[in-house]
Amino acid sequence: SHITEMGESEPPRDPLVFLKPNTSVIGPDAPIVLPPWSDEVHYEAELAVVIKTLAKDVPIDHADDVILGYTVANDVSARDRQRAEPQWVRAKAFDTSCPLGPWIEVPEPGREPIFTPDDAVVRARVDGRLVQEGRTADMIRSVRELVSYISTIFTLLPGDVILTGTPAGVGEIRAGQRVEVEVEGIGSFSNPVVRR
Repeated sequence: SHITEMGESEPPRDPLVFLKPNTSVIGPDAPIVLPPWSDEVHYEAELAVVIKTLAKDVPIDHADDVILGYTVANDVSARDRQRAEPQWVRAKAFDTSCPLGPWIEVPEPGREPIFTPDDAVVRARVDGRLVQEGRTADMIRSVRELVSYISTIFTLLPGDVILTGTPAGVGEIRAGQRVEVEVEGIGSFSNPVVRR
């Protein structure tokens, strides 16, 4: 549904892939710093997948073998730059644009999993108000498909994180607000928003 709200009539043939550098990653309660060159920064609550082992050309039916666990992400995006520029580096990769947390939910071998990625609720709240809610069951491509596809482009390394996409309801955040992201079955965390 996020595809429709962004004005697209059809999903892309292949997943859209972009990179976030390690300087974009922050944890719970760390400030999201709005960049001075953007006037429209959005939250995007997402399920995130953490890779546990070197992975290249992973078949879909072996994707679980390379996944360490799952966490929650906020794919903070400078939407005005995303619309204006043909590539998304500046829009998606600026410092503090990838809050992650609150921990990694790791499946234990031989035990019933606490969390499964196939049908989890993903939410965002701004200043406590629910602004985004969707289910991973509605994703265009499953977690396993994404891991497999991305591993055909470049080698995944232990600790790499894959963000899986956001439901409809994205919106702007402003300095002074607090944005919370949640994946049901994992947990939630929040970050203050500042402009320096």
